[in-house]
Amino acid sequence: MAQPDEPHPPVVPSCPLPSKTCDVVLTERPRSCCGMAMAGLRTAKYHLPEWHRRNAGVCYEAYTAGEQAERGRAEAKHLVKHAAASAQRAQGYSKATLGQRLQDIHFWRVELQKEIMELDAETNLLAAQKLRLERALDATEVPYSVVIDNLECRERRQPPDLVIDEVEKQLMKEADLIRDIRDLLKRTIIQAATQIRSNRIQKENCELDWSDKVETYNIDDKCVGYCTDSTDVQYHPSSVKFEENASTPKSWAQFSHDNISRAEQEKLASVQLRSLINNIIHDASEDLRMQRAAVNEAFDSHCRELDDAKLRLENHLQQILKDIGDEEANIVNLKKAIRDKEAFLKVAHTRLYDRSSRPNVELCRDEPQFRLVNEVEELTVFLEALKRKLMESEQNLKNLEETRMKLEKEIAVKANSIFIDRQKCMGYRVRYPVDLEVASYKQ
Repeated sequence: MAQPDEPHPPVVPSCPLPSKTCDVVLTERPRSCCGMAMAGLRTAKYHLPEWHRRNAGVCYEAYTAGEQAERGRAEAKHLVKHAAASAQRAQGYSKATLGQRLQDIHFWRVELQKEIMELDAETNLLAAQKLRLERALDATEVPYSVVIDNLECRERRQPPDLVIDEVEKQLMKEADLIRDIRDLLKRTIIQAATQIRSNRIQKENCELDWSDKVETYNIDDKCVGYCTDSTDVQYHPSSVKFEENASTPKSWAQFSHDNISRAEQEKLASVQLRSLINNIIHDASEDLRMQRAAVNEAFDSHCRELDDAKLRLENHLQQILKDIGDEEANIVNLKKAIRDKEAFLKVAHTRLYDRSSRPNVELCRDEPQFRLVNEVEELTVFLEALKRKLMESEQNLKNLEETRMKLEKEIAVKANSIFIDRQKCMGYRVRYPVDLEVASYKQ
């Protein structure tokens, strides 16, 4: 800034300027008694040149003091103007920097607020997914109880139907699948709860940062409004210092950047976990649906086999019953034939007995005698054959009865197995949820 021209000193009349103020000089006069009497008074007087020199000195000192005072006034005026301009500039620059600082604070405040809202929304979405997991886990209780009930019911099958068939294998596979799904859902619920907790912790960190920035923005905005006319300004000498724990602009911006970066990481992890939860529920539902279909198909196939086996047994039973009836009729016929032949034998024996009483020469081996003997022999052979056949028929009837009992028992076993598989198991499986994914949305 251009310095003002120095004021020219005023012109003073020329006069001899003594180099210094002279002291009182004692005169060298002959001493007299009169002079001796006046010696004390004459010592305080000046010579005329001395008087002029002294006056000139006083004038010079007055001129010098006035000149110095004028120079001081000019310098003071210049200093006042310079100080006023400098203070104005400094205040304006400080206000501008505060305004820029307000913009920076506003930027980070908006970014933090945006991140807080997005993280809060993401946390709510993840909480909804966690609720879906819990509902899906609850929905697996019914299928698991159905499978366990099916296995327990099939344990009540009677031998020889108490076998490890395809239905039991599929039921065991289904039970293992449901247990694996339940374990997976439980682990995922814990993972979701942990992620929700991390989201909320990071949201709280961002909220604290945002709250500090809101407070700081209000303080700096208040500082921007201060001016020399403000009534609430005062001296605070102790505040003119840098705090030891104060941050730098770089560390200040990095702190908010790190908070937002960590919030973004947690949000990304939450989004990925939500996608994983969707896939888990969908895959679990699909696996359960396919396994349920496999079990139902195994039940249908096994029930058809049981129906066929039962039908074959019933057909055999009908034939056995018919055979039993025929065999019983055959036995009756054989017994009647034996009785008939015994009657003929009795007649022949009686004839021979009576003819053995013929007298003398009349006891002849005539043709009737030979015929009666032959008749007895033939009847005896037939009777023996009929009795053997009767014994065989009775044994056959006994075997048929045992077969009938076995068939009836087998039919009862098959009926019991059909009842267990079709009525108890398949009837109870109607409660099986159709879709685990749909169940996860139900209230």
